[in-house]
Amino acid sequence: MKIADKTVVKMHYSVLDGEGNLIDSSYEGEPLEFLHGTKYLLEDLENALNDKAAGDTFEVSIPADNAYGQRIDGLVQKIESKMFTEFDVEVGMQLRAGTDNGEQTVIVIDKTDDYVTVDGNHPLAGIDLKFDVEILDVRAATEEELSHGHVHSAGGCGHSH
Repeated sequence: MKIADKTVVKMHYSVLDGEGNLIDSSYEGEPLEFLHGTKYLLEDLENALNDKAAGDTFEVSIPADNAYGQRIDGLVQKIESKMFTEFDVEVGMQLRAGTDNGEQTVIVIDKTDDYVTVDGNHPLAGIDLKFDVEILDVRAATEEELSHGHVHSAGGCGHSH
């Protein structure tokens, strides 16, 4: 069976940056399993999967503009430390912040006695990506998976709808 909308895809992947540094990989763990055509993946990666079948391996390069966009300097802000009195803030911590565009996840990238610097850019913004993919299995999605919009494992999906 070939990958198309409404199929369940099981695949291993690794993703590298433009310099060949490994960012993430499923090869040492569980493969990724998802319902194709639901915009679960980056659009360029999902498009590259179309018409592939179990056993296929391929690479796809995705420029930053088509992945997580370019970095926006204005999304990095220094906030007075006194704004964080309810809990201890540490570098690397993810927080939800209210913005003019609604809530957004920010990452603490620096901390001094006076200021906490947060970054609202996606961690992979500004980075060209290369995916190495191995298709392990392709099957038709069940009616239940289609109605729920996600893959169900052998024991169900683990929650009630």
